[in-house]
Amino acid sequence: MFDQVWEHHQFLIHQCFSLPGAFLFYFLTKWGYLSLTYRYVFVSVGGCVLAVVTMGIYSMLLFLPAFAFILLVCSVDPSCIHAWAFAIQMLWQTFWHLIIQYREYYLHENVCIRLFLAVSSLMLLTQRITSVSMDLMENRVILTLNASCKRKTLVMLLPLISYVLNFTTLLGGPLFSYSQFVSRIADIRLNPSPNPLCVVLLKMVHVLLLVGLRYCLIYFLRYCIYDSYKSITFYGFLWVWGLAMILRIRYYSHWKISECLNNAAGFGFWENLSGDCPDRNKLSDGDIWSTESSSRMSEFARQWNATTASWLRRLVYMRCKYFPLFMTFSFSLWWHGLHLGHFVGILTWAATVKADYHIYRYLHPRLSSMCRKIYHFLSWINTQMIVSCIVMAVELRDMSGLRLLCTTYIGLFPLLNVIMLFLLSRLDTVHL
Repeated sequence: MFDQVWEHHQFLIHQCFSLPGAFLFYFLTKWGYLSLTYRYVFVSVGGCVLAVVTMGIYSMLLFLPAFAFILLVCSVDPSCIHAWAFAIQMLWQTFWHLIIQYREYYLHENVCIRLFLAVSSLMLLTQRITSVSMDLMENRVILTLNASCKRKTLVMLLPLISYVLNFTTLLGGPLFSYSQFVSRIADIRLNPSPNPLCVVLLKMVHVLLLVGLRYCLIYFLRYCIYDSYKSITFYGFLWVWGLAMILRIRYYSHWKISECLNNAAGFGFWENLSGDCPDRNKLSDGDIWSTESSSRMSEFARQWNATTASWLRRLVYMRCKYFPLFMTFSFSLWWHGLHLGHFVGILTWAATVKADYHIYRYLHPRLSSMCRKIYHFLSWINTQMIVSCIVMAVELRDMSGLRLLCTTYIGLFPLLNVIMLFLLSRLDTVHL
């Protein structure tokens, strides 16, 4: 029994094991046992220990680029550091993605789960390194390094090392900026910082509910297998939607555990200006209720994995003069690993988001209030079906996901949206 739970929930269990360390950090800081310097040491050493315990020898996949980035900060001009950091990080990450593909598809080997965990953490490390490198390039963060005094240089670099190897974000998001990290580390005081225990326990209950819901769906689908020769098309839509929801719930539970871990360490806390209860939900990658209620693909894209979406917008979308949406999703495809399913799923996502903009702009102003409600409902169904197609393609990664989309005919939803995009684009060209 324990082996089955461990096999299916390793990411969640690793982060749950980190919760006592997060609470220890918070209470030692709150009671005044950790000075500012020792807080940074605790966070960075905790990250190193967590990496070694969970990834073994593959923890070097994280330590080497982290060390290379620190060397870049010490030796490269801030105006050039982002280009160097971006190139080194993406080349290193792509190399290991290709190693996994080579072992899976060419050698037909089972890849060690520790390697998968290391590469997943490496993707998150890329987010943090490129985020702070952009801050340095744009002078949002200024590091004054003293070349004549190694001790002072180490003290200046310690917050940066802690941010890169922070144990609360090593295995999962959400991404928050270097400035936010430094301010939260410094602001954990004896009085104003509230006790996170109740908030963390409540969110852990949410995680258990999500895991329970996931197992209910798995039980239902296991005993109601879809047969393309006997089942009706509508049932095929529902079956694939349920399977895709199972895969999405795994992400939601992982993000909620990440919130718990950050809250337990004293992060993700903002005082409300109105004097109400403090808000501990701003540091989040997504909530199942708000995300799944999205009635438009563009809205879903902003809600899903929210901090990663903001990072992609800053890193690619805002810097591209031509085809920013396509370039953003293309980079996301590169960042995710370039599997066949990633090509189909992420490029379909880009096309359907673009189609959503055109369809909404064309139809919404022409509809009455009652018709708009019907439109929102139908648009929500359309969004759910398209997201299910994308999730199946991306998560299964190979031809099996694409065959399932074809046999259940759910792939018609994104296809119809792409056709609408083409027709409305031609219509806009004629009007111009």
